[in-house]
Order: sequence, then structure tokens, then C-alpha cells
Amino acid sequence: MPEISKHNVTAGQTSAKPGSRYDYDVIVIGAGVAGIYQIKLLMDLGIHATVLDAEEDLGGTWYNNRYPGARFDSESYTYGYSFSKEVLNEWHWKEQFSGQPENLRYLNYVADKFELRKYMQFNCQVESAHFDETNDVWRLKISDGRKLTCRFVIMALGLLSIPTLPRIKGMDTFTGQSFHTFHWPHEPVEMNSKRVAVIGTGATAIQLIAEIADKVEELTVFQRRPNWSAPLNNSPISEEEMTNIRSRYDEIFATCARTPGGFEHEPDRRGFYEVSREERLALWDRLYDEPGFGIWLRNFREIFTDEEPNAELSAYIAERIRERVNDPVTAEKLIPRDHGFGVQRVPLESHYFEAYNRDNVHLVDISETPIQRITKTGLRTSEHTYDFDIIVYATGFDAVTGAFDGIDIVGVGGEKLRDKWNDGPSTFLGMFVHGFPNLLMPTGPQSGSASTNYPRGIETGVNWCTTFLEYMREHGYVRADTTLEAEQRWTAHVTKMYSKMLMRKAKGWFTGYNSNLDGHEHGKTRYFVYNGGAPKYVATINEVAEKGYEGIVLRSGPASSSQFSASSSKAVNGEGVSQRG
Repeated sequence: MPEISKHNVTAGQTSAKPGSRYDYDVIVIGAGVAGIYQIKLLMDLGIHATVLDAEEDLGGTWYNNRYPGARFDSESYTYGYSFSKEVLNEWHWKEQFSGQPENLRYLNYVADKFELRKYMQFNCQVESAHFDETNDVWRLKISDGRKLTCRFVIMALGLLSIPTLPRIKGMDTFTGQSFHTFHWPHEPVEMNSKRVAVIGTGATAIQLIAEIADKVEELTVFQRRPNWSAPLNNSPISEEEMTNIRSRYDEIFATCARTPGGFEHEPDRRGFYEVSREERLALWDRLYDEPGFGIWLRNFREIFTDEEPNAELSAYIAERIRERVNDPVTAEKLIPRDHGFGVQRVPLESHYFEAYNRDNVHLVDISETPIQRITKTGLRTSEHTYDFDIIVYATGFDAVTGAFDGIDIVGVGGEKLRDKWNDGPSTFLGMFVHGFPNLLMPTGPQSGSASTNYPRGIETGVNWCTTFLEYMREHGYVRADTTLEAEQRWTAHVTKMYSKMLMRKAKGWFTGYNSNLDGHEHGKTRYFVYNGGAPKYVATINEVAEKGYEGIVLRSGPASSSQFSASSSKAVNGEGVSQRG
């Protein structure tokens, strides 16, 4: 296997498989958590593959998001990979909810331990991927000028990897430092004695604001609409605690596998209306003070589907916010009115609300006094002009499909994926798209990954896609495409699941809302995530596999066109088509 890295791949160079009509069996796009695991499994199978990533190094989310306060909201030991007992026994998570520097060190540790870097190419933005129907191969154009071909493309793109900036006049005129949180500089940013503006109060801003409030001279937060948030309650993990965690890993991952969200937090199986209000309040008091997503996921199931229980819980959380914020007017501005608690992913915080008790922290409600423009020295609202040294845009992402839209992906008959998904994605299992053969998405839209503890969903999708590739190799298939009927059934199922959830009313990325993107305003729901829970999703995709990949058209070809090397595949003479479902 040739060694491939950012150091030895140059423009115009390929790493073609001897005797093949294409360069790789598989090209994986993205070297984040999913891409690292995917290339590990492909290498274990001896499949000729590479990973392409636009950044200078691996890590995905944890390579880019270096803003102060960036950390897991999953318990660290449930976020790490489960595939290697050796790694589980060697790695010591230092905190219950690990921060970005340690998370990146962990991913590098895994990649280096299994010598995966030699299969990775960095500074390689994929500009286009076009399917060649005649030869059943994908033709990719890379930003360095190279053109690569492969039988299969596996999209391991980040769900939140395309940042969006607000549409404010004058943004290019500001003479101080300014950046989106996703592009926080890799070199240290001097915050002391600085006047800092943070635009946005979403999950990222909530982490950032709490972290820098006591480090800057003045911090002004510009909020369009508030988000619910609950305490993270983070703490260190001692050697003794880590030893105990290692002894329980099988139990921990088994629990994650049976919970709807892929976390250790199991829902309260009692009915909301079966429990007295006093008991409900006692439960909420306990969960609010416990680490992690307990207040969200250990709660009654009705809070996700029934207006009345959700309203009662929301009122409880609102009162907890009022207790933590000294100024009653500020407290009310920090309490959402447009959606209930927990109907979209809940940001977790460490002393976020207390930040507003500081004399140097100011909250500006831009729904009342809109930002009119960025100036050379700061910004101007309808009421006031502010001077700043640093402006931070915590203004969200073109979620889920944004990274796909950034690549010119063209399938059968010249159809563009971005056009097909213009009004929202349509998939089969979140892993296939009709008319785009040999394109696999282990963590794609409408899969089980976005709505769960991400690495648990990643392992599910990557394992399934890898097993599917093994199946194709064993049977000599060279082309796989889902049927339109299967795609329509799955998309209709995903859409129906939204109708049962209060989430459908929220302005969040789970429903495709982003006021900074044309066509993504509220009222036009995009069905991005699967809401049936991880166990149901896993059972469904496993059933598809057990039925011979029902819903997928599989086509074989002559032995010379087999997608894998002759030594590791069963040659098929002649051509044939297998259609399931």
C-alpha cells in the first residue's frame, strides 16, 4: 500500500491501483471522527482507499473549533471510539466533558496508533465529484489541480462544518480582529483588556461567553433570540474513576446502544401524568444539578411530544434561570418564548447565566434594536454606536447539507445533488441517494447520527457501510443505487416522525432554519434528522441488510471491471443486475 500524506502528495500525482481503470477503490471525503474510523475499517479489509480533507490536518470539528470553552456535551468516555479495547484501556479522559485541545489529541492518538495518516491527504478541497455512467466510477476534481477516480465515494462530511456569517452591511470595513467561531485563529487571541462583541447566543456562543466573561475588559452580547440551556456540571476524572470507567466500558456502550439518543441517559419510563407535580419537581431538581443531558434525556418522554408537559418543564427551567440572573429584565431576555425546553438540542453551559451578573458584560436585544451596520471601529444599532477591538460571529452553520452543497456532486443524467436537495434532503436510510450510485453517506442527512451522541451514530453508519462494501466485493457487484421508491418511503417516514415531535415548531438546525441563508427561513421545514431513536434506526438498517439490501439495485460487471483487487474479490463473469425491493 503506498504511503499518502500531506507531505508526499503533490499536484498531478495519483496513487493508481496497478492494472485498474481508476485510482482508488474508495475515496473518503473528510478526516474527522467519521473519516478516521472509516479509513481504519477500509485498511483492515485491504481496500485501496484514501481520505481527502480540505484542512491542513485531521480532526474535523475538533481541528477547526478552537474557540475558548469548546468542549463535548457528551460524556467523554461515551464519545470516544468503541472499536479498540486497546485504546479504551490506554486513553485517560481528563474531564467528564473534555475540551477541544484534548479531543484533538485523542483523534491524533488514534490515527497515529493505527498508522492512518499515510492514507490521508490534506489541503485537498474536493471541488467536484461527477459520476461516470459508462464506467461506473466517480471522477473527482481536487483544489490542487489533480483529478482522481474511484469506484466508491464515502461522504464523511461534518454536519456543522460550513459556517454562516450574518448579512450585515460593512462587515469588511472593521479594522480590528473579526472571525466566525469556526475560524477562531489557531494562534492565541489576546483577550485581556479588549472590548469584545459576540453576535449570537446559540450553543457555541453560550460556551464562549461563559469562558471569556472574566477575561475581557468589556463583553457585549448581541442576541436575536435566546436559547434554552442547562448546566454542564463538569468535573475532572481521577485515575481511580478512569479505572472504574474502563472496567465498565462494555456496560456503558450497551447502555448507549439501547437509549434513543445514544447516551448513558435513559428516559424516565413513567408517564408524565402518572407522577405528581411534587415528584416531577423533585426529579427536575435532581437532574438539573447532575452532569450532562440528564435534565433533557432522563426526563419524561412526553416533554418531546406533548405541549402541556413541555410547558411545565419550560416554566421550571425559566424559573431556574431567574434564580441565577440578578437583573430581572436581563433574566427575562434570556428566556426563550418561541419554543419549549428540549424540543431541539439543548446547549449545556458552565456559569453562562452568571456571566450576565458581571459589570463588564452587557446584553443587547437586537430584536428590539437591530444591528444596522458594522463600522471601522465596531458596530451601530438603531439606538447606539459601539466601539470594539474584536468582533466574534457566533452565527451558526449551513447545517447538514451545507457541506454537500459545497461540492459540485453530479449523478446519473447530469442531475446535481444540490438541485435535488434544494427544498431539503431525500435519502434512503440517510445513506443513499437515488440517482447517485456508489455514493455512501454513513452520517448523512436523515441517518441516525445527527440526532444521537455523534460517535455512537458514526460507528453505526460506518460499520453498516463497510459491511455493505464487503457484500458487494463478495458478490462482484460494481454499482449500487437505491430505488426511487425506497428513497421516497424513507423520506416520507422521516417526515412523519417529525409530525409527532414538538421539534417541528422550533427555529433550529434540526429543521433547517438559518436566517442567514436564502430559503432557510422558518416555515420551510427541512427534514434533516431521524427522530425514531437509535435502537429503531439500527434495527431498520440491519433488517435491510438481512434482506439482501432490499431497496438497493446492485449491478455486477465483467471480471476486469471488479471494483476490488482480484486477490480479495470474487470475480464475476458477464453482467447482471440484482434489484431488491
